[in-house]
Amino acid sequence: MLSKIHRFHGYGSIRGVYQRGNNYRGPLMTLKVSTRATNRPFRVAVVVSKKVSKSAVVRNRIRRRIYEAVRTMPDKNLPGKDMIFTVHSDSLASLEDKKLKKDVTDLIEKALQK
Repeated sequence: MLSKIHRFHGYGSIRGVYQRGNNYRGPLMTLKVSTRATNRPFRVAVVVSKKVSKSAVVRNRIRRRIYEAVRTMPDKNLPGKDMIFTVHSDSLASLEDKKLKKDVTDLIEKALQK
């Protein structure tokens, strides 16, 4: 699991990213990124709505898998970034790990290029 300092706390923080952040769309999920001070650690949130799956077990599995993909990224040079992953497909629950990690890494790299 991603450590506590790298997770969002409270609705106000997430709302700020939704208002000021930039969107980066992938085939299965969207990444919204906002920048804070560079001396602050990066933070990540994963949003999986009931439209994706009615089952809480599946939604939580998707959430845990994305957190794990971010945690195991080889180069976490993301200081001061706030990121929200919004999932659009329940296929992430059964997607193989390498493909999921590649999708997450590609979205983050796309966000860092701009």
